[in-house]
Amino acid sequence: MKQNSCPNCGSNTFVKAGIVNERQRFKCKKCNYFFTVNKLGKQIDDYYVNKSLQLYLEGLTYREIERILGISHVTIMNWVKKYNIKRPYNSEYHPTYKILNASELSKYFSDPKNVKGSGVIVTELGDKFMLIKWERFKD
Repeated sequence: MKQNSCPNCGSNTFVKAGIVNERQRFKCKKCNYFFTVNKLGKQIDDYYVNKSLQLYLEGLTYREIERILGISHVTIMNWVKKYNIKRPYNSEYHPTYKILNASELSKYFSDPKNVKGSGVIVTELGDKFMLIKWERFKD
């Protein structure tokens, strides 16, 4: 949390001017502006951003993604807005998902009725795998 320049004038000539709310305060010598060091926010790994946006595009809801990844649904909603992600609208298919380990996944694919008549995608989720399957709605 090191300050390199004055946020008001951009000058790099400033001095320490006390502590406010346990944060160092500075005073610019050029424009006499008082400022504090910017607080660094919580950074979420890009892996989780990509994975949550991928799951959103696959048709999962914000709350489902929250339960799977442990990231707030509001944060995911903000990422969707920030990156201007548009989900394709297709009401004929309904995604379902399962979280399986490697042996369960191989057992799942050994049965042909599990993959017949549907689309399947498998994605890594830590040490497990997420299987997303699309099935047509039954009329």
